[in-house]
Amino acid sequence: MRSILYIIAVILVIGWAIGVFAYSASGLIYALLVLAAIAFLLGIIRGTEPI
Repeated sequence: MRSILYIIAVILVIGWAIGVFAYSASGLIYALLVLAAIAFLLGIIRGTEPI
């Protein structure tokens, strides 16, 4: 019985860590998308070809 509780606790901790990482990574992805859009618009305004 004790090993089952240990396994459940480990699974919950791993799930929590994945959830925290996914939440912070989604914010990072949105920030990178905004930076890419700004770089694209600046490239169009300056008349250079985007990469």
